[in-house]
Amino acid sequence: MSMPVLPPATLGMLGGGQLGRMFVIAARTMGYEVIVLDPDANSPAGGMATEHLVAGYDDHEALDYLKQNCQVVSTEFENIPAETLENLAQSVAVHPSANALRIAQNRQLEKHFITENGLNTAAYVAIEDDGDIEHARNLPFPAIMKTATLGYDGKGQIVCDNFEDLPAAFEQLNRQPCVVEKKVDLAKEVSVVLCRSQSGDIDCFPVAENLHVKGILDISIVPTDLSVAKQDEVKLAASKIASGLDYCGVLAVEFFITTDGAVLVNEIAPRPHNSGHYTLDACYSSQFEQQVRMICGLPAGNSKLHTPVAMWNILGDIWPHDGEPEWQQLADLKSAKLHLYGKKQARVGRKMGHVNCLGKNNLAAMDLLQRVKQALQS
Repeated sequence: MSMPVLPPATLGMLGGGQLGRMFVIAARTMGYEVIVLDPDANSPAGGMATEHLVAGYDDHEALDYLKQNCQVVSTEFENIPAETLENLAQSVAVHPSANALRIAQNRQLEKHFITENGLNTAAYVAIEDDGDIEHARNLPFPAIMKTATLGYDGKGQIVCDNFEDLPAAFEQLNRQPCVVEKKVDLAKEVSVVLCRSQSGDIDCFPVAENLHVKGILDISIVPTDLSVAKQDEVKLAASKIASGLDYCGVLAVEFFITTDGAVLVNEIAPRPHNSGHYTLDACYSSQFEQQVRMICGLPAGNSKLHTPVAMWNILGDIWPHDGEPEWQQLADLKSAKLHLYGKKQARVGRKMGHVNCLGKNNLAAMDLLQRVKQALQS
């Protein structure tokens, strides 16, 4: 085991979005310096960092600078080129690994990995070309065709009611490699955010129950009313995935719980996750603090929940045409914790921030969340 990386060491972050921003805040609070690499000069994380390299993820000069000035490098989203991580790993510690990103950024590789590790996914068929479509004839319908790469928040997905819809859907998705998976009968969608150390120790945050609107996470509720046995089952499955990847850092795994009680792995996210934002206010340690701790070789913080919480994603949809939402309306809601991401332009469907609504129980937390929604959407 290598020696821990301690403050005031410099950490590198590939990606400048909101996840990178909250990592930077956690790291700098703990005494670290952070260099962010992101091509957007106005990136949310770049504005909080010690230094912001405005360059592409394949810019060799920028990567050389990270190698020379950082003791460890991490990522905030899975679509960083795996080759970038391989390049950096020649000279500096990199977590998560290029292999973990390579698997998570391709649905075909991801589903194969999940099933190879003895876990279940929705029934699916991989589609590379027109000839593969015939292999999906016996798949239960309706089904969803999803691009193998770059699809998120409902993008790159088309619902197909029957087999005959597949050719047109494949054409609409520009004939990119895809998967077609059975649309399952959902009872719940849940997620597990965990951290895994370099030596293989795993600590899970409480299971979050998630509600989506148009493919985008809307609300996460913690604790879930899922049975203790089912919670243990999804935590064990997520831990098995982390170990199979020989993962170091924070990892999120999304699950479908079907109406007949089956647990299916939906997606792997090799990073902190939208559904883990509740940890910023409702747990003793946040998912971002855990990310810093894991990549620096420190012990995990306390991941226990201290207060029930309902997290609401704030999208650009609520922004007026000429200004900001009425943030003053939240002033009297003292248990509503607002987090804005510093994005310069609001767009429909764009994640601009979130609110953690704390309560003595789930009912109180959800009641507060509804008051927050009413205040900001009126």
